[in-house]
Amino acid sequence: MTSTPPSAAGHAAQSNYYRPSRTMRALRFGLTASQRFWPALAVRAAYRVFGTPLPPKWLYRGQGPGAEWRRESWAFENASVGIYHLAAQDSGAESAPVVLLVHGWGGHAGQMLPLAQALAAQGLRPVLLELPAHGRSSGTTSNSPQFARAISYAAARFEADGHVLRAAVAHSLGANALALAAARGLPAERVVLLAPPASPREYTRYFAHTFGLSEATRLAMQRLFESREGVLMPQLEPAAVGPRIAQPTLIVHDREDRVNRFADAQAYRDAIPDAQLVATQGWGHRRILKEAEVLRQVARFLARR
Repeated sequence: MTSTPPSAAGHAAQSNYYRPSRTMRALRFGLTASQRFWPALAVRAAYRVFGTPLPPKWLYRGQGPGAEWRRESWAFENASVGIYHLAAQDSGAESAPVVLLVHGWGGHAGQMLPLAQALAAQGLRPVLLELPAHGRSSGTTSNSPQFARAISYAAARFEADGHVLRAAVAHSLGANALALAAARGLPAERVVLLAPPASPREYTRYFAHTFGLSEATRLAMQRLFESREGVLMPQLEPAAVGPRIAQPTLIVHDREDRVNRFADAQAYRDAIPDAQLVATQGWGHRRILKEAEVLRQVARFLARR
């Protein structure tokens, strides 16, 4: 069996995404066994597991934004997306600039609530986007390219309804998808990337290391992903998307993030023209979504003209 590159193994050692459990051990056993006895099945099964958000979405169904938010469900591809509007703004802020807020992989719309509240206090109109296979949205699998299409679809509908999209803000894999959408012409005035991962391709190496997959199986899984999505994984990385992002861009990333490396944020900063990077310390991957200083930084960036 081909060993996983040290960088992926090191990343896996730092990350707590796939936490040890009976389920993880069973999945690892099943994938390694099928890899040995039925390689084609192993590739399809690995692709399915790779595209399944964890933790499972049913764990977060009780942690939505709350009764003060009005939810819409929009059909999207073979699933749906959830759109949350602040009910108090329905009558008084129809003309306020919209800020689209997007969670990350395995997350849910409620995680963006602190930032939404901070932006509403600034006179902006926050809208929470809950992606396919997450939260209360339908679907069982997804990925970064589908995230990007969902972001673009939501933005296009708001633009068609006459709303000005002041900005799009996204966390983690949502930020990787937002960068792709921005590079493809997203009609947003500004972009904010919170704790973005730089390389889905590198993440496949972490995934393969975690589940004991050979390099041959990992590469075949990557090729299956690319053929179904119509995009090569290197085309999702900062060097490919960054130069095509025209909007003013703010990146916020914690130096102690144990899910996505701080170097990932630096890669986006270096690739996106005039991007600004704010480095935090000690808040990790998810805590930056509710820290007052981060909320102030983002609100200040979005208030600039």
